[in-house]
Amino acid sequence: MVRERLVEIKVFGQKYTVKSETEEAHVHEVARYVNEKMEEVLKKTKTVSSLNVAVLTALNIADDYLREKEKRLSLVREVENKSKDLAERIDLKISGKEEKKVPIVE
Repeated sequence: MVRERLVEIKVFGQKYTVKSETEEAHVHEVARYVNEKMEEVLKKTKTVSSLNVAVLTALNIADDYLREKEKRLSLVREVENKSKDLAERIDLKISGKEEKKVPIVE
């Protein structure tokens, strides 16, 4: 059974106590990442509004996430296609109906 724990973190100068089922080190790593992203936004914009920095940071993190998600889906499709091709080649070899050299699609 996973146990929830309270972890104190600091984000953009504010202390927060978060409840999490993950390891404390992971929660701190997430906070570090958010702080880095907020610092990037702060350097690129002239806004002093914490709310604006938070919203722009959330948009940047969402963009990063969606790009990585698309990369992962693309890799999964590629592995599935190559696996299907390989399985077909193995089936042909086993059945003795092997065709002449079939190039692997890359």
